[in-house]
Amino acid sequence: MYEGHSLKQKRSIMKRLMAKLRKDLNVAVTELDYHDLWQRTKIGIVTISTERNHAEQIIQEALSIIDTLPELERTITNIERL
Repeated sequence: MYEGHSLKQKRSIMKRLMAKLRKDLNVAVTELDYHDLWQRTKIGIVTISTERNHAEQIIQEALSIIDTLPELERTITNIERL
């Protein structure tokens, strides 16, 4: 996170991002780790679909939304399929 310089700013950015992902893509999203670090976060995004291609498309759209935010830099991405 480049813009935030406090936990309060981080939470504001994350709250805005998670609300956008939920609203635009109807996915479940939560912060998984680094709750007490203002410059770093780890989020989990989940979608369920009967078609694998559709689920992958939704996740890729979520990653694109994250990449459009100038305050954030996505570094490590792990995708799991069940």
